[in-house]
Amino acid sequence: MVPGCGVPGTSGDGRGSRRILEVGPGTGAVTRQIVAAMGPTDRLDLVELNDRFVACLREQFCSDPALAAVADRSRVLHCPVEQLPPDGTYQVIVSGLPLNNFAVDEVRRIVEVLRQLAAAGGTLSFFEYIAIRRLKALLSGRVERARLRGIGQVLAELLGGREIHREPVWANVPPAWVHHVRF
Repeated sequence: MVPGCGVPGTSGDGRGSRRILEVGPGTGAVTRQIVAAMGPTDRLDLVELNDRFVACLREQFCSDPALAAVADRSRVLHCPVEQLPPDGTYQVIVSGLPLNNFAVDEVRRIVEVLRQLAAAGGTLSFFEYIAIRRLKALLSGRVERARLRGIGQVLAELLGGREIHREPVWANVPPAWVHHVRF
């Protein structure tokens, strides 16, 4: 099951459908897990910026039987998450964005957009590689250390009092934390 997809009071328990957003799905590895956990009336939006990944995802929703089964309830949107059409909120948001690679202001902007897109009681799940920010800071110059510290502060503000679960994924290379936040 995809983290955050077993939220009580959502489809699968007979009480309603969910709007699910995946940000930065890449080639769709996590998308397949999301689709497997979707209820019969859930809707899925995927927001991807990379042209090749968008083309790959669109093709997969036509050719892959598991994805084709939910194609009529799914959209692949080719835009930054900040430009997502303002047509409602999401009960589940899964982000595959490599936040540690962005500028601090960009991370702050993305986090704010995700907060605005989350429904009351909705969840956001995102990953970050274990200890990578600290390791990069040890090996970097002053400017890069300041950037990484700033990202750490933005993420600490996001997690503070909202993180409901954190799980390690040791099989990933490098190992990663998956953070789950409830709004």
